[in-house]
Amino acid sequence: MDVKKASPDKMIGKVAEKMKPMPEFKPPEWSEFVKTGVHKERPPEQPDWWWIRTAAVLRKISVKGGIGVSRLRKEYGGRKNKGHKPEHKYRASGSVLRRILQQLEAAGLVKKDKKKGRVTTKNGLSFLSEAVKESRRKSK
Repeated sequence: MDVKKASPDKMIGKVAEKMKPMPEFKPPEWSEFVKTGVHKERPPEQPDWWWIRTAAVLRKISVKGGIGVSRLRKEYGGRKNKGHKPEHKYRASGSVLRRILQQLEAAGLVKKDKKKGRVTTKNGLSFLSEAVKESRRKSK
């Protein structure tokens, strides 16, 4: 199944569900207190946000190809409300994304490429395509 053609919301939710029982994807103890970037005012309120972000990062790596922490920080960044001053775009937290990439590498779903950055492995692509199939079965 093609990951690009699948509905991102359904696919990310299904991948996050499949990641929860896996021991490689344990959220760190600081994850319930940390903000996902300087542009955010509060930490995420969803209890399973770590798995959702991990699934979203895995999907983004498979869709965009070689991508690193710096590019992911741009992708997940946003505008900071500075009161009456003009808003500026800020990058997302590098620590959160770095830890997620390390977990994805430990699970064998992503690997480092010297020239491209992080790339999805065959196991990662099959993991995603299986989730796409399952999400399509449920929607029918």
